[in-house]
Parts: sequence; C-alpha cells; structure tokens
Amino acid sequence: MSNVLVISGSPSPTSKTELIGDHVARRLAEDEWHAGHLRVRTLPPAPLLHADTSDPAIATALDQVSRADGIVLATPTYKASFSGLLKTFLDLLPQHGFTHKVVLPLATGGSAAHVLVLDYALRPVAHSLDARHVVQSFFLLDKHMAYEDGSLRILPESTGMLDDVIEQFRKALIAPS
Repeated sequence: MSNVLVISGSPSPTSKTELIGDHVARRLAEDEWHAGHLRVRTLPPAPLLHADTSDPAIATALDQVSRADGIVLATPTYKASFSGLLKTFLDLLPQHGFTHKVVLPLATGGSAAHVLVLDYALRPVAHSLDARHVVQSFFLLDKHMAYEDGSLRILPESTGMLDDVIEQFRKALIAPS
C-alpha cells in the first residue's frame, strides 16, 4: 500500500482548496491507499518562517513528506502564482525532497487566465525537488465548486476531468520506477 500526502497551501480556514485536497485524499483512500492531508496553515508560524526544522511540528511534517510515495500539491492561485505559504513549506524540504515520488499539482482560482500557474510555477518546483514523475496537473475554477451543508460539491464541468487526473496519479504511483 502506498502512502500519499496531500499538502495544501491555503492560509484560509474555509478554503475550497483544502476541501479539494480532502476530496482527493478520500478518493485515493477508496482504493486502499493511505492518504494523509497536511494543512500548512496549521503549522506553527515562527518555526515555519525561520525554517526551524527542529521544531516538533515541522519535523513531523517533513517526516510525512519523506515517507510518502505520492504528493498532491494543492494551492489557491494568488497574483498568478501558487501560495507563498506553500512555497515557504516547500523551501524547508531538502534539495531532493521528492526523489522517488509521484507528484500531482492542483490549483484553484477564479479565472482560467491563471491556469499557467501550474506549468510555469508549481511544476518546475516539483521537478527541482527531483520528483520521479509529475503527472498532468489540474486547475479547478471557483465557479465549478459549491460549498453546501459543510461539504464540497464539484460541478459536472470539472468532475470528469478531476477523476481522470486522479486516475493518472494512481497509475503513476503503481508504475515501476
């Protein structure tokens, strides 16, 4: 059984991005994958900003990354890039922090004009951390998500495409290195 870690970089406690991360983790768990969710905003701010890897919470988060076979990077889009909170966390990882890992980049945002954040910002960072494989990324428009009765509903315009990306991620996880 593979371990997958969703790392969400939204600073908002009511984040649709985190809900997408939860959705992906649940979908992977349906197939008996162990899927955890690291919400970077819950890490202690001072140790995170000071890159204090000896802090117990930061050390635990880094250990979760090292033990994962697959990483899902989930971020809201800010100023045509991924969140600074996610970047701050990724900067704590060692140079080859994603070696032997499959990475799925996901982003949410209000405009399709920001879809390139995945290919021109997040994907290069995943490659620079030496990912074994970065699968097709996915950008989910805010208008394709609805928060109803405490849960996320993904509208049909995006459901099929997100399912396809999750399936590609699954296949990459089980493919030989």
